[in-house]
Amino acid sequence: MGNKRDNTAIFEEMPVSKAVMTMAVPTVISQLIVLIYNMADTFFIGRTGNHLMVAGVSLILPIFNISLSISGLAGIGGGALISRLLGQKRQDEARRVYSFCVYLGALTAALFSVGVLIFMRPLMEALGANASTYKYASSYAFCVIVCGGVPTVLSNTLANLIRSVGESKKAGFGITMGGVINIILDPIFMFVIMPDGMEVLGAGIATCLSNCAACLYFIITLRSMRSSGGVLRLTRPADLPDKKSLAGIFTVGVPSSIATLLFDLDYMIIDKLMSGYDDIALAAIGIVLKVERLPLNVGIGICQGMMPIIAYNYSVKNFRRMTETKRFSLILGLVCAGVSIALYEVFAGPIMRFFIDDAATAAIGTRFLRARVLATVMMFLCFFHVYLFNGFGKGGYALFLGVSRWLVFNIPMLYILNHFFGMYGVVWSQLVADILTVILSLVVYRIYEKKTLLPSETLSET
Repeated sequence: MGNKRDNTAIFEEMPVSKAVMTMAVPTVISQLIVLIYNMADTFFIGRTGNHLMVAGVSLILPIFNISLSISGLAGIGGGALISRLLGQKRQDEARRVYSFCVYLGALTAALFSVGVLIFMRPLMEALGANASTYKYASSYAFCVIVCGGVPTVLSNTLANLIRSVGESKKAGFGITMGGVINIILDPIFMFVIMPDGMEVLGAGIATCLSNCAACLYFIITLRSMRSSGGVLRLTRPADLPDKKSLAGIFTVGVPSSIATLLFDLDYMIIDKLMSGYDDIALAAIGIVLKVERLPLNVGIGICQGMMPIIAYNYSVKNFRRMTETKRFSLILGLVCAGVSIALYEVFAGPIMRFFIDDAATAAIGTRFLRARVLATVMMFLCFFHVYLFNGFGKGGYALFLGVSRWLVFNIPMLYILNHFFGMYGVVWSQLVADILTVILSLVVYRIYEKKTLLPSETLSET
């Protein structure tokens, strides 16, 4: 019962700043560890000095992120609903929602992995793989997506569902543990077990095993949580949530997944456009797209920590606490984004040289990074508004903002600026597009504020 009271206190009684930090810090740490272990593959492969290997692995980032969008369907959609159901004291329905989301995540992940296996070659070629990079891209994808897809998706789904009941530390520890294991296994498999020329395969095996370990941790953790009488217990697959709950899962989960898919489509187009210049530009942008995610992942971690508190208090109509949570999270995210911009502008060169021992790639990547990082504040504000609407259960608003961001602004801007300014136009497109997206987000939020029954004074600041 102690855990239950403590978790309720996070949502209802704990000072807002402490509650947000309690939920967000483990989430941010796990987000950073995920990023670090994703970058670890790039780092260790970069030690070979082979830019073709770096380029090949970089091509898989969008596909890997697509697999994570599957976890968003079940994990974010179900997690936001579970938090609202707990606020309504509907534990039995929350338990059915949890079970459905676990089954949904496992099934969709399995189908995605099989699809990647069947369509491996056309998929790699569509991403920009050529005769020089295909063997590296395909071997890495086989390990990480085909073999490791289900445990990767389940780990992230379960982390979101565990976080929804206030157990952010347990969720964060599982993701962090998987990342640490990956960092340890990478050099062992790449440079000790595998022969020269097979470093990419070694990195893929290490990533697959680390995700399996994280998934096992979550399964064991959930079994230990069952005895506490919590909602995170599997029911029979046939014991479905009611129709309103099913709609609630998909209302938030589908927009979250679509937004992630469009995010990855944007990355795919960047890779495709850069591959039209040369392999050095492709390798450089591949590193930059991973490095720039550090401040982005911090922002996402803050939003993920914020969302259950927003959802719970929205459901019980505690609008003042909800607004205080929103305001504190916004300030925290903006400060982190601003600090990140300053650090990246100063240390862009050393960062690039840290990842690859090739002067030409590091030089062009430094210029890319200094331009791309300027969009950090705008990127945080884009995600912040989407997570707010997810917490409210207003997936339609979140979907509109996500689709507008990528299909109306980002992707068209890639082609327009590439046409007029070449590869540097591709790099600057993020900042231009996200400024437009933030303007739209503010307008949409104000419209929602006027239409909702919430007291206007509680939502007076964004």
